Amino acid sequence: MNLKQSVSNIFGQLITTLNQLTDEQYSCSIETLSNASIGQHVRHVIEIFGSLQKGYETGVVNYEKRERELEIETIKNTAIQLLQLINNRLYTKNKDLILETNFDKSGVEMIKLETNYYREVAYNLEHTIHHMALIKIGLRSLQVGHVPDNFGVASSTLLHRKERVNS
Repeated sequence: MNLKQSVSNIFGQLITTLNQLTDEQYSCSIETLSNASIGQHVRHVIEIFGSLQKGYETGVVNYEKRERELEIETIKNTAIQLLQLINNRLYTKNKDLILETNFDKSGVEMIKLETNYYREVAYNLEHTIHHMALIKIGLRSLQVGHVPDNFGVASSTLLHRKERVNS
């Protein structure tokens, strides 16, 4: 399985799960998520992948300068359409990139790191799985729909669990 297929599979899981929610459930504040909503977590996923796609074009990726669009976190179907669009537009050719980031809370000095597109897709994929784990907690708090056991679980964890069962 290649990286693009891995992203497609994870997005598919996320979209299937989101389709079980109403816009109200998608956008409501959930105490166990520090009063964030499922929609806010999905918006974050969409925006980091969007930042990467933009960075592919310019050669510079900066996740911190992403726009935070309220519609993505409040209207579930907008988010689903964007996930599908991002998935369809993933590049298949690797490319060297510069990652601009800032680990200083003052936000003054940017750090520039060499990276590449595939490395950033892998990072975004793992970051998405992390957010899906949080979404799973939110879904269980709302007590809506069916959430697969492997939703929000890293492939390495799934493999480790399988090895433990087989040993």
